[in-house]
Amino acid sequence: MIQVRDLRKVFHDRKRGDVAAVDGLSFDCPPGSVFGLLGPNGAGKTTTLRILSTVLRPTSGSVTVLGYDVQREPHLVRQSIGFLSGDTGVYERLTPREMIAYFGRLYGMSPEAVRARQEALVAEFEMGSYADTQCGKLSTGMKKKVSIARALVHDPKVIILDEPTSGLDILIARVLVAYVRRAKEAGKCVIYSTHVMAEAEKLCDRVAIIADGRKLAEGSVDELRRQTGSPDLEDAFFRLFDARPAAPGAKT
Repeated sequence: MIQVRDLRKVFHDRKRGDVAAVDGLSFDCPPGSVFGLLGPNGAGKTTTLRILSTVLRPTSGSVTVLGYDVQREPHLVRQSIGFLSGDTGVYERLTPREMIAYFGRLYGMSPEAVRARQEALVAEFEMGSYADTQCGKLSTGMKKKVSIARALVHDPKVIILDEPTSGLDILIARVLVAYVRRAKEAGKCVIYSTHVMAEAEKLCDRVAIIADGRKLAEGSVDELRRQTGSPDLEDAFFRLFDARPAAPGAKT
């Protein structure tokens, strides 16, 4: 469902000149799988996901989502994905139900389809007790669940999640993790960016570890453990990170 080939994104910095935030990244994510992007802050994860979601244009390389090219057919990509950005906000005067309905209408869904998805998502993410409360009165975790529901209102085949459990307590994070598992079982393709190794170990079929915009390794959790002689994914990550080649400069 997602193919990334030799992806590169260069930003110009006044002090450092041209800086490659993503530098030659390639990977695939087939249907019915969760692909993890793991790396420290500044590794290039968010830049990669913003290119996949058509928010940014790549400097070079190619990206296709469900066969649609992110540069030539961005509108078709947007119709096909659900994208949760790390800094997605909510309209504070709207309730969760109203937020879901608003974005459903933006996707051109019928009133009947919107109502059905409202109820399904309120139940899926356990929002019933506050579904009709203005978002401005909700906790950070509650708002995050509203943002997730907003991204999924059109039941997309491809789901892109950027640090989805960041700022969530363990109970709310568990609800999201359970949803990702069900999405995989339903044949959806999930790109999951995180620095929480335990989540990646539980959820991801394959993982790419990236740093300084470059891929250090890719494989299943078991493959990465064997490759590095590590007892778990966290240890494998640190071994790969510590052994990485010197970067030409800090990445965006």
